[in-house]
Amino acid sequence: MTRSQLTTLALAMLALAAVPALIETVSRPAWGPARQSRERIVKPFAAWKAYTMPKDSPRSTQSFTVAKTDEEWQVSLTPRQYGVLRQHDTEYPGTSPLLEEHRDGTFVCAGCGQPLFSSGTKYESGSGWPSFYAAVEGAISTTEDRTLGMTRVEIHCSRCGGHLGHVFPDGPRPTGQRYCTNGAALRFEPNE
Repeated sequence: MTRSQLTTLALAMLALAAVPALIETVSRPAWGPARQSRERIVKPFAAWKAYTMPKDSPRSTQSFTVAKTDEEWQVSLTPRQYGVLRQHDTEYPGTSPLLEEHRDGTFVCAGCGQPLFSSGTKYESGSGWPSFYAAVEGAISTTEDRTLGMTRVEIHCSRCGGHLGHVFPDGPRPTGQRYCTNGAALRFEPNE
């Protein structure tokens, strides 16, 4: 499946997921103060977002070398990075600028700067997320994720615990692994 086809499929799924929330809102009477009118717009969007891009498993209770308060993470990260790294959000497929990053360099954790992936291990998986077939040794920790009615292996930064994505056993040789990562969780540092 091409990236374009995958993106079209994802958008169709998102549109279908929004229908129940929109039907519920339209069936309510449209009266009351402006606040109620605003709620009729905001609630379907919130329900749509929550339904289509659910949060992954809760944060691990494991301790990490880099530890900050929630407020410190919010100050040091963009809202998108904070959502992915600290709240286990998932960015929409095909939205990361890192999909088009092909220079030599290193992909590091956007939260703490730990090197995670070499650009030499990046490949085009067609998934809509930056994918790698190997991680820097010791840089990634894993946990079991049983959300969405399936069992997956979540990957996170071993230094700060930031959620990166998931690893699947359908990657290319030599490892056969696909580290499917949220681009918002990464920062690219080119070789000089």
